[in-house]
Amino acid sequence: MLETNRFYLREFIKEDWKAVHAYASQEIVTQYQPWGPNTEKETQQYLVDVLEQQVTNPRTSFTFAVVWKQTNEVIGAGELSAIDNMNQSGEIGYILHPNFWRRGIATEVTLLLLEFGFRNKELNRISASCDLQNSGSQNVLEKSGMVKEGLLRQNLQMKKGWRDSLLYSILKTEYMS
Repeated sequence: MLETNRFYLREFIKEDWKAVHAYASQEIVTQYQPWGPNTEKETQQYLVDVLEQQVTNPRTSFTFAVVWKQTNEVIGAGELSAIDNMNQSGEIGYILHPNFWRRGIATEVTLLLLEFGFRNKELNRISASCDLQNSGSQNVLEKSGMVKEGLLRQNLQMKKGWRDSLLYSILKTEYMS
């Protein structure tokens, strides 16, 4: 099981949509994303898509609910996606309800995703990207041992135009040392 003292990661279930909507419907949470804030229908469709990923073979994406142990509530999501088995690579991402920001949780989620990717999926390289303006996410990726590789110019279409993203990565040999 993927867990820390404070939370664990598990597969999503259909009934999680309300907990997901509690954060996915907030502007502050989605400000650096090309989606959202979500309507209820959009959040429900997101969960349908995630549940479909769970039965895809070969599976190239794992989206986990972040469950707070103290209350057993879903407080966010962590994802290992774009898994390329031939090149042993993947990408990670995370999102949390703002009530759980600035507690080191995103860093712990990232470390669990790296552990899963390198040990369970036997990947060699895992990358992540974040908005150039998102200093919180930059801190999470750097605290997790990821290396800033560079800038992806205008790589995501946002609500207000194109987004530049910082690209981070870590190799299995770096993670295991």
